[in-house]
Amino acid sequence: MFLEAGKYTPEIKAEYDKGKVIFYGSSYPENANEFYKPIADWIEEYLKQDPAKLVIDFYIYYFNTSTSKSFLNILEILEKYSLEGRDVAVNWYYTEDDEDSLDSGERLFMEMDLSYQLIPVDKI
Repeated sequence: MFLEAGKYTPEIKAEYDKGKVIFYGSSYPENANEFYKPIADWIEEYLKQDPAKLVIDFYIYYFNTSTSKSFLNILEILEKYSLEGRDVAVNWYYTEDDEDSLDSGERLFMEMDLSYQLIPVDKI
């Protein structure tokens, strides 16, 4: 699955053979639930196949409240499968000097029982 970045949406690449999903850019679509539903469905279907591992990489430098809810929905799917013993990992990349992005990542994972890393990078 590949979704090209739009004016208000990130690029999203789901690589079945690599067990990886990458979100890159900013996200403030008019209807985040509608935009992210196919990605959430893809992730759930992928995990039902009992893969060896799934890694989700977020390179998101800005997102709105409705996107946050969609991200939480995706993380809840990942958490469910992780608690079943599946190998699921999430990486939240943020620009080193962007405290807002770091805080956003920390808030997303605050209530999650899920393996994740907050990873500083030079630039997103």
